[in-house]
Amino acid sequence: MTSPNAVRNPLRDFAVKVNQYPNWLSSKLLTWMFRFKVKLTGTVGIEVLETDLKRVVFRQKNRKKVQNHIGSVHAAGMALLAESATGFIVGANLPGDKLPLIKTMKLDYVKRATGDMQAEAWLTNEQIQQLIEQDKGEVTVNVKVTDAKGIEPVICEMIWAWIPKNKRV
Repeated sequence: MTSPNAVRNPLRDFAVKVNQYPNWLSSKLLTWMFRFKVKLTGTVGIEVLETDLKRVVFRQKNRKKVQNHIGSVHAAGMALLAESATGFIVGANLPGDKLPLIKTMKLDYVKRATGDMQAEAWLTNEQIQQLIEQDKGEVTVNVKVTDAKGIEPVICEMIWAWIPKNKRV
């Protein structure tokens, strides 16, 4: 769902291309690209599991490096996971001449997490149209963060804004 006049988006183009490969390979390539662009995600080991460009699934393994004092993924790690998944889906749907910016992150930690964490973020068709058509604006991105038991230990509200990229003279 893109406008014929929209400026090409390299993230979207890459995801469309690698989604033609087997899932195991497209997941590795998307993860590599995302970690290259967003260095902190590589440091903590966040993985892109799948995307159809309306929805994306990210994973954070419960490795020692990202654990808190009780042995689960640190609260900041869960926040990064949700922010990364929502940022990816917004970034993949914006035209290339717009810049996505996180505006608000609200996280309510409601249960203890166990094991690996997964974040699924998605946009509606109406939200995607808004990203394409409006020069600047904001959108609340749906995201669900679950642990290895399928429990949702953190309830997230992520609001992303976008503005035109500055043109270089």
